[in-house]
Amino acid sequence: MFNWLKDRTRRRVLAKSFPDEWHEILARNVKHYAQLSDGRQAKLRDDLRILVAEKNWEGCGSMQIDDEVRVTIAAQAGLLLLGLQDQYFDTVRSILVYPDVYVAPDRKVTGAGVVVEGRSSRAGEAWYRGPVVLSWPGVLAGGRWQTGGNNLVLHEFAHQLDMLNGDIVDGTPPLETREQFERWQQVIHFEHERLIRDCRSARPTVLDCYGTMDIGEFFAVATESFFQQPQPVAEQHPDLYEILSDFYRQDPASGW
Repeated sequence: MFNWLKDRTRRRVLAKSFPDEWHEILARNVKHYAQLSDGRQAKLRDDLRILVAEKNWEGCGSMQIDDEVRVTIAAQAGLLLLGLQDQYFDTVRSILVYPDVYVAPDRKVTGAGVVVEGRSSRAGEAWYRGPVVLSWPGVLAGGRWQTGGNNLVLHEFAHQLDMLNGDIVDGTPPLETREQFERWQQVIHFEHERLIRDCRSARPTVLDCYGTMDIGEFFAVATESFFQQPQPVAEQHPDLYEILSDFYRQDPASGW
């Protein structure tokens, strides 16, 4: 019954015409949109409308939430869904947006078992079955391709895909077959270690060194680069590009 009601609500959302001003927001803030084929543009418009309608959008601090905020974020998150069917980040209830970087409590356990607590500045975060938190300047910079291979929205929503099979961010989203899982594990861990070596040696890399933090951050960073700089990733990391292309069912290096 719940699924039937959800499907009916979504059909009602999609039955409405796409607002003209939303086209302007996409052109201004989501540079990927112009690169997409007509069919993928249509799917992105549908998916973002559902995301806008179903999520609880909250402004934090002095942030005011309007259609520009909703559409800009939902469209970037929707890029991850272009090759996927019936996936709308259902475990994400709320999207919290700050007007700038924000300070949040931080708690770490050292190797000696010592708990270190404090506060840290953040641009975004993703919680298991909880909210996605984003800073608006980071959202705009990524959507407008002002940050090279970085994209805050793609990063945090990649974490949400990672957590679809449990609360541990282990760099492995749900995969369809055992063969795909084994291939994924082989490639993702090899590429993670490669990035660690490259960053330690200060060698140039298309992947952000933030991905050396752990395997979960590596998957999120790799996802950013896959969408933001697909051709360099395909050329320099062909195996990584292959498994990401297989998972997302997209081939941006060959054209959207």
